[in-house]
Amino acid sequence: MQIVQIILSPLLALTIGIFFLGLSRKIMARIHWRYGPPITQPLIDIIRLFTQRSVSHGRVFDLGIILSLAGSIVLVLFLPLGKICPLGSSGGMLVILYVMLLAPLGIALSGGEAANPNISIGISRKLILALGYEVPLLLILLAIMTRYGTISITEIVCMQQNTGWALISLPLLLSGIAYILILPAILGIRPFELVQAPQEISSGPMAEYGGPFLALATIQHALSLFIGVALFVNLFLGGAGNPLTFFLKMLVVFVLVFLVHAALPRLRIEQAVKYLWRWPTLLAFLGLIIVLIVRR
Repeated sequence: MQIVQIILSPLLALTIGIFFLGLSRKIMARIHWRYGPPITQPLIDIIRLFTQRSVSHGRVFDLGIILSLAGSIVLVLFLPLGKICPLGSSGGMLVILYVMLLAPLGIALSGGEAANPNISIGISRKLILALGYEVPLLLILLAIMTRYGTISITEIVCMQQNTGWALISLPLLLSGIAYILILPAILGIRPFELVQAPQEISSGPMAEYGGPFLALATIQHALSLFIGVALFVNLFLGGAGNPLTFFLKMLVVFVLVFLVHAALPRLRIEQAVKYLWRWPTLLAFLGLIIVLIVRR
C-alpha cells in the first residue's frame, strides 16, 4: 500500500500543479478581457517539449535540474494529501524545511553551468528571495510545532481535525497571516515575480533551457506551486479527509493568492527582502511569542 501511495502522491501533486499553471493563465487572460489558452495548455507544452531536441552545457547543467525536480518530488511524499502521505511517519517539519532548499540549489547549480548573465541574475535573486521568506517561515513552523507539541505534520493535521483550523485559533492567527503574506514569495508570483521576470532578464534561470530541460523545469514549477499551497492547507486549514476536499481547499487558496498576482506590480529584490523581513517576520515573531505565553 505504501508503494502505491509513493507512486500516486507525486502524480496527484503534478496533476494539481499543472492544473494550477493552466488555471492561472486562464484567469489572467479573462482579467485582460482575452479568451486565453485552454487549461490543458501546460500539459500540451510539456509533451511537446519532450519531443524536441535541446543543448546541454555540461554534466552539472543536466544533473542540477534533476536534483531540483527530485527534491520537489521527495518533499511531496512528506506532505499529506488527504489521507495519502507515504513518508508522513519518516520525518517532520524540520525535514520539510531542509528539503525545500534542494529546489533552488539544483536550479542554481544547473544555471551556473550555462554561464549566461541573465541566469546569474535570476539565480542570485532566487537565493536571496529564498533567504527572505525562509526567516519568517522558520518562525511560523516553530510556532506551530510549539503549539501542537510535535514536529510531525500528520499529527498536526489530525489535531486540527479534532480541535479546529489553526488559522482561526487565537494563538496561531498571526502566524497564519504571516504565512499568507509570504505565500506569493514561496510561489514566485507577483509582487515577488523576481526570478524569471521575462520582460527584464529573459526568464532568468531558464534562459538556456529548451526541449526536455524546459519540460523538467515546468514540471518542477508545477510541483512547487502544489507544495506552497499544500503546506498552508495542512498547517492552517486542517488538511482534509480525502483528496477531493483537499484539492478544493487548495483551489480556493490559490485563486485568492493569484488575484493578488493579477493586481500588484513586481517589486525590486531589495524591496522584496525588506518587506519579507519586516511585516511577515514581525507577525511570525509575535505569533511565536503568543504561542509560548499561551503554552505556559
